[in-house]
Amino acid sequence: MSGATNKITALYCRLSQEDERLGESLSIENQKDILLDYAKKNHFSNPVFFVDDGYSGTNYDRPGFQSMLVEIEAGRVGIVITKDLSRLGRNSALTGLYTNFTFPQYGVRYIAINDNYDTIDPNSVNNDFAGIKNWFNEFYARDTSRKIRAVQKAKGERGVPLTVNVPYGYVKDPENPKHWLVDPEAAAIVKRIFSMCMEGRGPTQIANQLWADKVLTPTAYKLSHGRSTNAPAPEDPYRWDKRAVSLILERREYTGCTVNFKTYTNSIWDKKRHLNPVENQAIFLDTHERIIDDDVFEKVQEIRNQRHRMTRTGKSSIFSGMVYCADCGSKMQYGSSNNRDFSQDFFDCSLHKKNGSKCKGHFIRVKVLEGRVLSHVQRVTDYILRHEDYFRKVMEEQLRVESTEKLTVLKKQLARNEKRIADLKRLFMKIYEDNASGKLSDERFDMMSQSYDAEQKHLEEEALSIQQEIEVQEQQIENIEKFIQKAHKYVHIEELTPYALRELVSAIY
Repeated sequence: MSGATNKITALYCRLSQEDERLGESLSIENQKDILLDYAKKNHFSNPVFFVDDGYSGTNYDRPGFQSMLVEIEAGRVGIVITKDLSRLGRNSALTGLYTNFTFPQYGVRYIAINDNYDTIDPNSVNNDFAGIKNWFNEFYARDTSRKIRAVQKAKGERGVPLTVNVPYGYVKDPENPKHWLVDPEAAAIVKRIFSMCMEGRGPTQIANQLWADKVLTPTAYKLSHGRSTNAPAPEDPYRWDKRAVSLILERREYTGCTVNFKTYTNSIWDKKRHLNPVENQAIFLDTHERIIDDDVFEKVQEIRNQRHRMTRTGKSSIFSGMVYCADCGSKMQYGSSNNRDFSQDFFDCSLHKKNGSKCKGHFIRVKVLEGRVLSHVQRVTDYILRHEDYFRKVMEEQLRVESTEKLTVLKKQLARNEKRIADLKRLFMKIYEDNASGKLSDERFDMMSQSYDAEQKHLEEEALSIQQEIEVQEQQIENIEKFIQKAHKYVHIEELTPYALRELVSAIY
């Protein structure tokens, strides 16, 4: 203890949410009383508390411990005292690293009261058992984690919402906290956000519009209604972030369903949450009132997955990714002027921009393209309205001719592929038997088997692609009916919106 009398006696307390359920004996106040009483009885000077309330012992990324570590590394701590070894941590490897290396390196004495552990006496039998105790503390953490995961898994598979944060647009049902009720005021904003996305606006544009209209952010809205939130109060309560908009647009819960297991952690040591594939999630339909219809939600996901190219001015077009050069077939790229005049926006051939000698300079203004497409849609929908039966008859006859020709070619190709795949399987069995009998060397067998295997995989992939194309061709007649239904919906259309354009395109292809 020589030279440590003027140093801090660090009294470290930790309580996790799991520990809190075990009762008052592990409470922070109880730990403080024990530690302070021990320090006074043993005349340890300058006692200072370092506290982590609600933190797991499985890792050391805790604010209280890190503050104590800063003091230790600065040479200002002489002694560290905890109620027991588990309060320091439940990761046996890291706990041993701190007690056996870090603390001695900075001349710090460590005491775990209830475990009779004191580094001042390295020959103590209790110190010899510290490693076993650390292992047991880790085992306890693992066992507790397994039990909690099992409980959460059982709840999630029953359809009980696992999220503690109710999505913006909903509130907890006072009679059943696991059930959500629609919050009309916030739900109206959610609908507006989806509507703006359907109109072709991206998250940044939507966020800026909400900011301009002085709409409270989700956090500010909850705080204004006296509801708790994990996020701090924003400096500007109206400054929406594009990430908040994106999260709202991606939440399937707005369609009235509960979605569990959207994220997962790799282990109790790694607290980072990873996104779970949709096929591994548990989705329960109609668990609460919907705010957004299914078709609107799916269409928004489709629009967002298009990832329209934006210009440096932050503008994009509903035709992005759909316009191709009439001569070379290359995509035409969207461009705009450096001002807010949308009438100057245009599409230009991407190949011509790279190499003018390979394609002429094809160029069209977006306003002109919109006008021509809208005019064509109006003519087609009006024609179908007046001559639906004739339109259906002509289109079905044309499709039957085209589909019959394509199906004939595709089915012949599929038959050739399947025959060759069967031949390759027989050939492989033949060379296998020849190799086993010694007629074919191992080197020759390896070369031939690799060649046959590569060819078979290529043919199987090609056969799958052909089969999919056959299914598409066989569904062409159904697509006519879908297109006619969509055409009825857009008769007398006056404005070409992103939603209308994509509905019509999806009905054709």
